[in-house]
Amino acid sequence: MSQWKQIQQLEIRLLEQVDYLYDDNFPMDIRQGLATWIESQDWDTAVNDESMAGVLFTNLLSQLERVRSQEQNFLQRHNMKIIQQQLQVKYATNPVVMAKVISTCLREERRILSSACMQEQGPLEKSLQSSVAFERQKNMDNRVGIIRGSVQLMDQAVKYIEDMQDDFDFRYKTLQSRESTDRNSEMMKQEVTRLQEMLNRLDFKRKEILSKMDVVIKEIDDLMTSQLNPELQDWKRRQQIAAIGGPLLTGLEQLQSWFTLTAQSLFQIKRQLDKLGELVVKVTYESDPIPLQKPQMEERVKYLIYHLIKSSFVVEKQPCMPTHPQKPLIIKTGVQFTTKVRLLVKLPEVDYQLKVKTTFDKDLPPGRVRQFFILTNNTKVMDIEDYSNGCLSVEFRHLQLKEKKYINGTKGNEGLLSVTEELHSLSFEACFTVQGLTIDLETCSLPLVVISNVSQLPGGWASVMWYNLLTDEPRNLAFFGNPPRGSWSQLSEVLSWQFSTFAGRGLNKEQLTMLGEKLFGQHTSFSDSQVQVSWSKFSKENIPGKPFSFWLWLDSILELIKKHLLPVWNENYIMGFVSKEMERALLKDKEPGTFLLRFSESHLGGITFTWVEHGDNGEVKFNSVEPYTKNRLSALPFADIIRDYKVISDGVVPENPLKFLYPDIPKDEAFGRLYNSQPSKVHPYIPSTLIPISEMRSNASTTPRSCQSPEPPMTPGEFDMLNEHLCFDIDTMSSPYSE
Repeated sequence: MSQWKQIQQLEIRLLEQVDYLYDDNFPMDIRQGLATWIESQDWDTAVNDESMAGVLFTNLLSQLERVRSQEQNFLQRHNMKIIQQQLQVKYATNPVVMAKVISTCLREERRILSSACMQEQGPLEKSLQSSVAFERQKNMDNRVGIIRGSVQLMDQAVKYIEDMQDDFDFRYKTLQSRESTDRNSEMMKQEVTRLQEMLNRLDFKRKEILSKMDVVIKEIDDLMTSQLNPELQDWKRRQQIAAIGGPLLTGLEQLQSWFTLTAQSLFQIKRQLDKLGELVVKVTYESDPIPLQKPQMEERVKYLIYHLIKSSFVVEKQPCMPTHPQKPLIIKTGVQFTTKVRLLVKLPEVDYQLKVKTTFDKDLPPGRVRQFFILTNNTKVMDIEDYSNGCLSVEFRHLQLKEKKYINGTKGNEGLLSVTEELHSLSFEACFTVQGLTIDLETCSLPLVVISNVSQLPGGWASVMWYNLLTDEPRNLAFFGNPPRGSWSQLSEVLSWQFSTFAGRGLNKEQLTMLGEKLFGQHTSFSDSQVQVSWSKFSKENIPGKPFSFWLWLDSILELIKKHLLPVWNENYIMGFVSKEMERALLKDKEPGTFLLRFSESHLGGITFTWVEHGDNGEVKFNSVEPYTKNRLSALPFADIIRDYKVISDGVVPENPLKFLYPDIPKDEAFGRLYNSQPSKVHPYIPSTLIPISEMRSNASTTPRSCQSPEPPMTPGEFDMLNEHLCFDIDTMSSPYSE
């Protein structure tokens, strides 16, 4: 079943999350109309390959034109034509952006499908998608709208005061121009009385508008303190969670709208105060409220503008190597990485020649030995993005790090921290003037891990996960000097995200429980939310009796799935994390030939299968094959290994002992769609095949028997020799596929 068909069968709560993914950048009409074609393309690779992205963009337009030409409904054809035109405007010059959008949507769909398989949401995801947050945002929209309305009304009030003052000024000057002999007349006295009434009315209106301004300024101050800044911090926290595989990061456009509308209100109030200052020059009087109150109000408005714009300077895209788009915040020396900053305040007053400078490790913790510098150009000018509603942003696409050389010729690393526990940061600075107000901007990335070898990547990613899971501090570079413990409920959720991100399907409750038993032992109660795990136990200490840590073992499994087991994993055929004891308990009452697939506990990145046999005397026997690792799976697809697997035992003709995938699915029914195609009959050569064969070793004990298989799997020539030696008839074997 296609991914899109699975999506359409979700419950309403999850469909609402899907609906949030699609907008003008990638309309749902396209996802619906081109579902099969979209899912068959490699969008993840296109994100880092501009030429491939261009080809996919052209092909998408062609596919869209084909679907449109076949559409019978006139309105639908018209809508699809509009969508085609919009896509050409958005992505014709930058198809990589389109590839990123589609890749992100597909990945997020997989995460939503994965969460649907779990009985309940994890604590992190539940906190990020609560109805309370939705109500909070609705309240924010309402408050910002009310403030904008109040400021617009104050504009009208200032205009009214200006008109009233012009009328007073005209009458007053007219009165002054009359002859002194006329000033004692009754008409003159009436005019003086009228002028005094006008002045009193003018004074009342000036006090009234200043009072209203004071109320609105206080409302904006409270809005920024109690809601806008917390919403920004909430977005930054969600950015941390998204970086380690959590829900898709959204809400930046909404934040930009709030920041921009609030800034526009403040600038409008500042202009209103300037206008009141101009009115004072023309008409003032004793106890005039404007000279008394205006300076203090101006300072408050400038203060709010300064801090609003300063806080609106954010890292939109955390530093990431294009070669590892799903593992941000890890930088390898000598490899280019990208990052992007944005100014959330969108105003015409901002200088568009805004230069942004990047600095690496601006403030290092004391005692840090390893130091780096940016090898490439570290200054760029902010520009307006057409496809993001005209915001100011800048993307650094070709940054590169180099480690500083040391006088004694050593690189140091003399501290207690490992290379992957040392945290670094990338700072961004800019300065500009708006309406006479000079504002210094500064922000920084989340803490980074710098590696010099790809073998350090697993350890680096463990550090990135641990930091962003357990703290919302933006720049605690000394975090791993005393890393906090994490709760299993949170950590297990993040581990499931790793599988949904890298392997397309997350872990269910049973698999997470098995992982917990692997980490803590089989007698731990995981219903207790207080179960804690230390950083050392997760990533540094070896599993008892094994030469590797828990995380290194799990990461090697992720790599194995991603490169060799993806189809089998996404069909939910791999039980995965199950102990040998549980394995025997599950299989003992099943039909002979029933097998299950699990990951090796003794090998890094290995998968094995165990099947059950019943002896004539009723004895139950379990057989486990030597784990298949990446080297052997590179030679044969895993589904084909299941199909062609043979066992040689006690002079018996080799046969495939695998009959039913646990619990009772016929082998070919489960894996048939995943088998490689049969060789062509018109091929001029006699087909050959690689046959996975194990030799069963006789063992009188009741423990599971080990089946050794050649590495790589046996070639036809090797099999001929073995067949001759054992006097087997080669005609009993088939050649299901060619090399």
